[in-house]
Amino acid sequence: MAIRRLSLRLLLSGLTVLAVGSFGHAQTVDDTLEPYRMLRSLQFVQDTVVRGDHSAADMQRFMLGTIDERLRTADRRVFQDPRNVDAALIYAMSGGNPATLEYLVARDVDGNFDNRVSDALRKYLSGKGTLIAKSLGDIASEYKNAKIGPYLALVAGNVTLTKDPAAALKFYDWARLTAPGTIVEEAALRRSLAVAVDAKIVDKASLYANGYARRFLYSPYASQFADLFVRFVVEHYEVLKPQDIEATLGYMDVDRRREVYLRVAREAAIAGRKELATMASDQAKLLSGSEEGADALANLYGSLVGVPTENVDDAMAVLMQIPEEALSPRDRALRQAAETVAKEVLRKPQPIPPPQATPLVEQGAGEVADADADPDLQDPFAQPSQTEPTPVSAPVEPAAAEAIVPAVEQADIDPELRSFVDTGRSKLDAIDDLLKKEGP
Repeated sequence: MAIRRLSLRLLLSGLTVLAVGSFGHAQTVDDTLEPYRMLRSLQFVQDTVVRGDHSAADMQRFMLGTIDERLRTADRRVFQDPRNVDAALIYAMSGGNPATLEYLVARDVDGNFDNRVSDALRKYLSGKGTLIAKSLGDIASEYKNAKIGPYLALVAGNVTLTKDPAAALKFYDWARLTAPGTIVEEAALRRSLAVAVDAKIVDKASLYANGYARRFLYSPYASQFADLFVRFVVEHYEVLKPQDIEATLGYMDVDRRREVYLRVAREAAIAGRKELATMASDQAKLLSGSEEGADALANLYGSLVGVPTENVDDAMAVLMQIPEEALSPRDRALRQAAETVAKEVLRKPQPIPPPQATPLVEQGAGEVADADADPDLQDPFAQPSQTEPTPVSAPVEPAAAEAIVPAVEQADIDPELRSFVDTGRSKLDAIDDLLKKEGP
């Protein structure tokens, strides 16, 4: 790492002399500096960023601007060298200014640029990549052994993804295998994991997750990987092997492992996956050490799944012992939702009067309605209809109305909490039926 930082400082010093004048105003770049040589510096900087040196991010922006100026001021004879043509195309695919490619192609009277490649990239960069997915895939296959091959494969995977995920994975595989250790491999691995998770390809998703954690754990884009990995574990825990999860987490330091386990525990608790939530919260406790608040979150997530069950008393006892200050606003709302569900679990069902004894309730001038006509009115836990509003004078007691719309739902809360409450209610319906059969 020390050697890499030293190399970056030397690179920065040299390029600053070339391109930056007093007060930070850019001057004309040396017109003897070949674009392909400048591109190598950009690639070095970008690869340094995804390997964990986030201080190089400013240098990346500087390099993109410097190369942009060099390409726009270059004599068109510069592009008689195919390396400079490739540099212009790679620059465009690496976060460069799309208008610069348009400018260069418009001035290409000598035919140095392959029109098929430049036209496909121009459409892709303008947001019309899906219209040329097939032709771009063919071009990527043709150029797969060229310098621009890995970049074209990555782009082809992006535009193929929506229509043919399997083909997109092949493009991503080619991109990462032909550009190991680079920003191209990082992007290809991250996208491959997303495709595999969506397509429920568990074995490949495990492979991609392991590869990313092993090579790019300190990338500034690793938060996207963490989101995908948590989702992968929660959605496919039944078929995952514990050693596969540990193999990926084994590359992380203690703090990152605990964070991932806490996030898995939270998502599993909201989804009602008791076994996974308990396992993840237990692992988070083991990794928490002496850090204040870590056990509180693990206890919260591990106890949530016990609320809408026969162990509601024990679960609530643990929840109520968690200090308020140890929870974030979102987690406080989550605990409030759990308390709401727990109260409904413990509420004794009201006896239902016989149908013949049910009175007619006045709805308005000359209008009557049978309380048995609407089955939702018999269930104090049912949610109001989303399409038809409840009549103003509907026969619902005030206490029942509060049960139908608990306070935690009246606030603007995380949609995940609504999912947790809804899941709890579905279980409460079954519990309520059993209690009714046993009598009040």
